[in-house]
Order: sequence, then structure tokens, then C-alpha cells
Amino acid sequence: MLAGQRADMVLLESDSELERGDAAPDFELPGTDGETYSLSSFADDDALLLVFTCNHCPYAKAKFEELNHLASAYDDLAVVGINPNDAEDRPEDSFEKMQELVEDGTIGYTAYLRDESQAVAAEYGAVCTPDPFLFENTGDGFELAFHSRIDDAMSPDDEVTDYEMRTAVEALLAGDDIPVEESPSQGCSIKWKDQ
Repeated sequence: MLAGQRADMVLLESDSELERGDAAPDFELPGTDGETYSLSSFADDDALLLVFTCNHCPYAKAKFEELNHLASAYDDLAVVGINPNDAEDRPEDSFEKMQELVEDGTIGYTAYLRDESQAVAAEYGAVCTPDPFLFENTGDGFELAFHSRIDDAMSPDDEVTDYEMRTAVEALLAGDDIPVEESPSQGCSIKWKDQ
């Protein structure tokens, strides 16, 4: 059991090939609320924070509260969690467990989606949980504005001293340049299915 936990805790840094100004790859994924979501579902929002995340990873769990805050504090921002983990390998990342976390209020994102095929995570180049991508709504779609960590607490037990994504969101919504340097997010490896 301990060995399995250690294997799960492989610390990876995000290294997506998406760059600022790149269009967000579209998707069609089921949400915990029974709805199906795509990029157009968020067309009324000025910004979209897509976070590849999961239920069980300590790094992801440590960011639930801040992501819930972002979802509730900014009317023009959609916060969307996407869980791509192999639920056969990690049963605690099942769709049913996702629904339970939403129902009991642990997760309060705009939407929490299941990437069962893992195709969306692969297209975005996500490698860890959490792996956040902040997009700007240009009117013609969403373009990547900021791919960076949520805050400066890089381990689950660290104290946050700088809410970097919050600063980036506020700048983006105000039409200002984002004054935060991009830093790779860190977390548990995405649990890919055997190819």
C-alpha cells in the first residue's frame, strides 16, 4: 500500500505546449450535474479557468478551497475542473465520487467534468493535478492568457503567501497585462490508462 501511495505522489511539473494566444482546444464532456459541456457553454464568461484536477491527489485537494473562492468571487469567470484520471486505477476518482464532492459542497466550481477517454487532457498537454489554464474570451473563442500555478504553496501543507492565479484573473478581467510570472504547477501525475 505504501509503495502504491509513493508511486501516486510522483511530483510532476506541467509542460504543456500551449502558448499564450493559442486557441483553447474544444471538448464535449459530461458534468456532475448531468449536463454536457463544451467551450461554448462558457461563451457568456469573460474568462475561463480550466483546471485538470481530481478527487484524491493531496496537491489537488489543497486547491479545492481557492478554486471554490475563484468560482464564487468573480462573476465573469468560469472555473471548470476536468478529471482525466483512470478510475479503474484510482476508484476514488470515479464520476460517482466527483458527484459526491459536488453534492456535499467540497467542490463548488462552475462545472466539474469527466474526461473518461483522457483525450482532452492529452490535447491540452496536461501532466499533473492540478494543472490550471486561464483563457480569455476574445469574442471569437478562448485564447490562452496564463498557464501557471494557482498560488505559491507548492506542497499541500505549505502556507500560501501569494494567490497568483487570483491576481492574474483580476488583471485579465480588468483588461490589464497579467503582472505575474508563469511558474509550472506541481502535483501528482495524471493516472493515464495503459496504452
